Amino acid sequence: MSDGPHYHDRMMLDPVQSDSTTPPARLRVAVLTDAPRVAGSELWLLDVLPRLRPDGIQATVFLRVEEKLDGLAERFEEGGVTVHRYEDLQALPELSRDFDLRIVQGWTPGTYRTLLPALRSPRMVISHDQLDFHYPQPLRLTYRETYPWTKAAPFRQADRLVTVSEWAGAFMRRDMRLPDVQVVTNGVKVDRFRPATPEDRAALRAEFGFTGFTVLVPGRFAPEKNQWASVRAARHAPELDFVFVGDMDSSVGQLVQGYAARLRLRNVRFLGRRWDMPELYRAADALLQPTLAENQSLVTLEAMASGLPVVTTDIPAQAELVQDGVTGLTVPAQPDVLARALRALAVHPERTAAFGRAARDFVLSRHTLEHTVAKVRDVLLTPPVAHA
Repeated sequence: MSDGPHYHDRMMLDPVQSDSTTPPARLRVAVLTDAPRVAGSELWLLDVLPRLRPDGIQATVFLRVEEKLDGLAERFEEGGVTVHRYEDLQALPELSRDFDLRIVQGWTPGTYRTLLPALRSPRMVISHDQLDFHYPQPLRLTYRETYPWTKAAPFRQADRLVTVSEWAGAFMRRDMRLPDVQVVTNGVKVDRFRPATPEDRAALRAEFGFTGFTVLVPGRFAPEKNQWASVRAARHAPELDFVFVGDMDSSVGQLVQGYAARLRLRNVRFLGRRWDMPELYRAADALLQPTLAENQSLVTLEAMASGLPVVTTDIPAQAELVQDGVTGLTVPAQPDVLARALRALAVHPERTAAFGRAARDFVLSRHTLEHTVAKVRDVLLTPPVAHA
């Protein structure tokens, strides 16, 4: 399944304007997804595909007939990306036959097993998957034993594999022994996700009711996102304020809220899904992300672009983004350790501000949306050799 910022609809934040003229197509690309709803990987497509049009890369996105995808389809069309709605996955090989390249971005292993052997070459996979879950043993061992059979094996039917972090690329080549893996790192819109001016920040904090040192905890409520640890960290740091953003109406969201209520925590708020994440980042003091599985986190990059220091777990995908002691703190996912790290930020404001500035500089240097689009362009315009 794709992972990403399910907690808010970024389509509402940044309209994509379509150009009035379309250059001649150099490459006609069919993008095939089985997504049942909008998640981070679908928003990634929405960010990237319209920006490839000036280079003559014309994409058609094949989306399921699902009410939850109607808004996404409209946004693609507004950005000059053709959308084809389908009901039966089995129809996609014929529907995509006349394109120059077929790209599959799947949520379920069955999609890769069904589609890839039936698609005409060249065919590419773009994987945002969380490849390694850092759960306690034996859960982690079980996952690592089963993943190669569920997704990695079908991946071998693709002519090229693309993933979104250097760590994931190395993991797929080394541990999964998959050939021809390319890396297109994630990027964010640094004009939208940006630090606040002092006046802007004061107004936003007043609007949101932020008073003390405020820790933002955004993300899809799921076991691997580890909101349990964040709630318990709040118990260890009652002088700090913790603000959760996400799908709190989900089953895991309801369980986490019930857990916080049982602990009678006065320093925890749940805001639900939000459409104003850039403003929340600018109003907060730090990001907490005790995640146990990532490929390359857009939440982390958005917060860093906004000038927030990040406290996160020391798993490889996060360590690729957050440099411990420079742009934030990477620590084990233990509630008391997370709380100590956050306290350290709260009591050293000058150092915390320096972390935030360094985080913004890091994103500007290598993780803007423009960086991502340029890498996607390069990969697509040097297509893989089709299988015989």
